Amino acid sequence: MNDLVEDFRRTVEYAAARLLAITEADAAARPAPTAWSAKETLGHLIDSATNNHRRFVLAQLKDDLDFEGYAQEGWVGVQRYNDEPWPQLVALWRLYNLHLAHVIAHAPEEKLKREHRLHTLHRIAFELVEKEQPATLEYLMRDYVVHLKHHLGQILGEDHAGVDSSDAA
Repeated sequence: MNDLVEDFRRTVEYAAARLLAITEADAAARPAPTAWSAKETLGHLIDSATNNHRRFVLAQLKDDLDFEGYAQEGWVGVQRYNDEPWPQLVALWRLYNLHLAHVIAHAPEEKLKREHRLHTLHRIAFELVEKEQPATLEYLMRDYVVHLKHHLGQILGEDHAGVDSSDAA
């Protein structure tokens, strides 16, 4: 998992610097009437961090990977991310994800590799796992980083936020 943790940390630090170069007006602008702004997309990534933080911890305390999803559009709408200062959102996103990198780095190998037949990764993962296939906490953590890079790429207009993601699948 060292490969994932280092890649994740590099991605967060690289993206945070690039995100701070975006103006407040540009961060709040929607590319289309129904599309999220950069602020809302980063807010979605904060929501994803919140939900996955809980999953990463609970997966080490229970015997399955059975987790609820969440209403992404609702979460973004209720929190009104476009009304928050861009530097504050970037700082929250950066620090939360650095903490998640810490959580990932300290997950015991036996918890990471344990295969679970009972899981909901066929519904909640970014890259879905078939319901009949076993899933691992390691997969969930790697999937989280792939999802994060996908959305950073959307905000920054770069493929996977300019960071190699070949080892994060």
